[in-house]
Amino acid sequence: MEGGRPGGGPPASGPGSGSGSGSASGSFPSLFPPGLHGIYGECRRLYPDQPNPLQVTAILKYWLGGPDPLDYVSMYRNLGNPALNVPEHWHYISFGLSDLYGDNRVHEFTGTDGPSGFGFELTFRLKRETGESAPPTWPAELMQGLARYVFQSENTFCSGDHVSWHSPLDNSESRIQHMLLTEDPQMQPVQTPFGVVTFLQIVGVCTEELHAAQQWNGQGILELLRTVPLAGGPWLITDMRRGETIFEIDPHLQERVDKGIETDGSNLSGVSAKCAWDDLSRPPEDDEDSRSICIGTQPRRLSGKDTEQIRETLRRGLEINSKPVLPPINAQRQNGLNLDRAPSRKDSLESESSAAIIPHELIRTRQLESVHLKFNQESGALIPLCLRGRLLHGRHFTYKSITGDTAITFVSTGVEGAFATEEHPYAAHGPWLQILLTEEFVERMLEDLEDLNSPEEFKLPKEYSWPEKKLKVSILPDAVFDNPLH
Repeated sequence: MEGGRPGGGPPASGPGSGSGSGSASGSFPSLFPPGLHGIYGECRRLYPDQPNPLQVTAILKYWLGGPDPLDYVSMYRNLGNPALNVPEHWHYISFGLSDLYGDNRVHEFTGTDGPSGFGFELTFRLKRETGESAPPTWPAELMQGLARYVFQSENTFCSGDHVSWHSPLDNSESRIQHMLLTEDPQMQPVQTPFGVVTFLQIVGVCTEELHAAQQWNGQGILELLRTVPLAGGPWLITDMRRGETIFEIDPHLQERVDKGIETDGSNLSGVSAKCAWDDLSRPPEDDEDSRSICIGTQPRRLSGKDTEQIRETLRRGLEINSKPVLPPINAQRQNGLNLDRAPSRKDSLESESSAAIIPHELIRTRQLESVHLKFNQESGALIPLCLRGRLLHGRHFTYKSITGDTAITFVSTGVEGAFATEEHPYAAHGPWLQILLTEEFVERMLEDLEDLNSPEEFKLPKEYSWPEKKLKVSILPDAVFDNPLH
């Protein structure tokens, strides 16, 4: 993943051209891009004694066709703060998600008032092991992976987001297999000639902590982590050798999460998932089927107008208010990364999937009599969260297929802007299905789907059916969704 190597950092007088030379001259301003210089100035403020940190550098820059979007990842030794019980650690800082150059080689220059590039850089704090004289370089690979996701999807990260990684972050046997994101506790926003850059810190978490963030919210779990020195402490330092979750370290924290879920519901309004749906109201070979209509040889996709509506409403989708609105559909392409999103600060559907192959006026909204929902096991395990944490709190939850344009949105009766109604609870607009569930039916579904909470006892395929509601849900193996003919 990482096409770089550790090497000398930028010189003290400013970020260099990668040569590692300590000399700088005002006669060579092109060697010191202003965006890079601005970020390095903030690094120099924190680490005046480390003018030339170790650095992982992309050998072939992204803008020259290389695979790694981050030009550099600098690695500093941070002494921590014993008074605050903050241990010594390595501090990693990325260069490349923001606009370093201002000449459109990577990011479109949009002015100085808004965000620079994607508006942020990533940081990571890794506990320093006893006797460790140099920082491990694997966090740079991790940061490149997250950066590739951002560049490919054009989705940005926000504080409180959580990323399902499903693998130890350092490829060891560690329990730290997922990530939360938060503001870096020391790095201040930087104003560059190309816009503002903020710093988002990656925080490694266990699977149980990720699930708690999904069921409640990322910010709540981050606050709990800050109270547990062994799990991060006030600066949220990742310790890959941590063998216990915060709930094992302090069992009372689970009560705080349970109370938070009951009071607040979940802030997770949607996920990219392996999912599909069938209209059982008519045979699938029907030429009128909403998901198989073709113009020439082109399959129908979400129209531009649909996309714009969803984008605008999802921007407010996680806000807790008395008038919930429908969320945007996240059209990310993931390469194994499963991102469970809070709302993005950057429009997220400006990709080929939002192209209007069929004009909006030709796509009619259809009421369906009977539907069959299909999920893989990971997506199906989130259905109880969707029902209990979202719909029972008057909100909505969206599954967006990672293999196509299909989307399934569950809505409660209090959600505005839905085309599903109590009279017609199943409605489709092109490949976007909405399902309106009453509170009474949600409670019943939660009872019937109780075994989804015990995935270790789960055997696939599994089917749930509510004949009088004309609704069927199947939990299927991943391979079914990997086959485009499912």
